[in-house]
Amino acid sequence: MTGGFPVDLILFAMIAAFLVLRLRSVLGKRTGFERPVQPEARPTGFDPRGATIDGMAEEVPAGGGRSGRHVVPDPRTPPGQALSRIASIDHSFEPNRFLDGAEAAFRMIVSAFGAGDRTMLRPLLSDDTYAGFEQAITARENAGETQRTELRAVHELAIEAADLRGSIADITVRFVTDQINMTMGRGGEVVTGSDAVTELTDLWTFQRDLSQADPTWKLVATRSA
Repeated sequence: MTGGFPVDLILFAMIAAFLVLRLRSVLGKRTGFERPVQPEARPTGFDPRGATIDGMAEEVPAGGGRSGRHVVPDPRTPPGQALSRIASIDHSFEPNRFLDGAEAAFRMIVSAFGAGDRTMLRPLLSDDTYAGFEQAITARENAGETQRTELRAVHELAIEAADLRGSIADITVRFVTDQINMTMGRGGEVVTGSDAVTELTDLWTFQRDLSQADPTWKLVATRSA
């Protein structure tokens, strides 16, 4: 992708707007998710307040600001050098705008997972990652379980690693958040988790083929730190 127009972030925001329409009964409420089958980790929630990505409105979580502190690696480090190489191919790439889009994707994926919305998840995940999420959703449905996830705060978003192999770019982001996570059984009993606020650190890796017209950075791996 060339030029200075941030198409990838606009796509994130367009998907966010679609989520508001599709998941109005889910976003901003006490819905949730459970940790997908390994190596998948737990994502986050969503709620309304007016933040923007490049001028397009999106929703952000109640009880916290739009996002936490952004941490971008020094350009002299290996991750920083990889980001520079990515920007040399995709001239619209900018690390802080990427973190804005990554946060939007983080919220959307978690909300869709909690709602069991496979249609929403599919275009945002790689094949292997989607298979893990879909397996976890199916297991939850078969067990008659429901989930509650409440995002209380986003403290930090940090680019932990970056790599460019040919035209394939990988960027790993660390998300530090305060969340409430609970899984309830058929009778409303708590199966896992609690209503206590817990600080979670998740590492998500996004990937994109810079030679392709598709601007989507897909989630290819997740784990908890």
